Amino acid sequence: MAVEVEAAPDLALADTNINWDRLDKTRFHVIGAVLFTAQSALLYPTAVVKTRLQVAGSGLSHMRGMSVFAQILKKDGIHGVFRGFGTSAIGSLPGRALVLTSLEVSKDMMMKYTERFNMPESTRLGVANGVAGMLSNLVSCVYYVPLDVVCQRLMVQGLPRTAVCNGPLDVVRKVMKAEGIRGLYRGFGLTAVTQSPASALWWGTYGAVQPIIWRSLDYRDDGGKKPSNGEMMIVQATAGMVAGACSSVITTPIDTVKTRLQVLDDYGTGRPSVMKTCKALVGEDGWWGFYRGFGPRFLNMSLYGTTMIVTYELIKRLSIKPH
Repeated sequence: MAVEVEAAPDLALADTNINWDRLDKTRFHVIGAVLFTAQSALLYPTAVVKTRLQVAGSGLSHMRGMSVFAQILKKDGIHGVFRGFGTSAIGSLPGRALVLTSLEVSKDMMMKYTERFNMPESTRLGVANGVAGMLSNLVSCVYYVPLDVVCQRLMVQGLPRTAVCNGPLDVVRKVMKAEGIRGLYRGFGLTAVTQSPASALWWGTYGAVQPIIWRSLDYRDDGGKKPSNGEMMIVQATAGMVAGACSSVITTPIDTVKTRLQVLDDYGTGRPSVMKTCKALVGEDGWWGFYRGFGPRFLNMSLYGTTMIVTYELIKRLSIKPH
């Protein structure tokens, strides 16, 4: 029973790395759907602010994140900071199951494969998590890029150089009419080529940092000292925050280009491209233009890294098969 797992006063250090074979798959996906939707709702306003900062061609792009947040609330109310959330939440359900399955299966395969190599545990976990993160991100790109295009267009409604749409279906209809299926996959190549290594960096950092923290706290697999649930949450949250902060610094320029490429339509002649987007950013703000929205993104990824991994590891502990 899930309650029995949660109530256990002590957990073996091995339970900080629960593999795919030990999970009840149905429970894992059902609990995951509920908890991850709640987590997404908490962080969604920071994504809206970040997206508006990256896209706006007027004075909005030079405002602070909190000022943009206050402006959205004043103009549109609470609905404004949750624009597109319904589409994102419902649309993410099947995609999340696909991504989590590919993540856990590939990580389990890599852990078994690296057993033959003589390497430190933190390195082995870092490699296995990094490869799994990259592969699962490639899988997610096929599903999530069209969903991102739709959600981000809903987020930036009313801004200059963006089309007015009445809901997600209208977004899909207008994009398909203008560009066909390619329009829904704007930024796919950039996302796949750049975000997959970024995902490898996030999961690899998390996988490597966590055992280092445990060792620094004098925990061992073969020792008598066992961490409590609270200690596990703190250590995993810290590792997730470090991974999220590192990833946001490296990936913000790529995210800025991708976001503008996916939502802006006024590029003059020809189809939007990465080069046109980069030239526009440099022309507007110089090289710092690539770090538009860095503050909200840094906050979003740090909080996301912390809350996501705590939620994810909790889901796994609650989904362990009963003995």
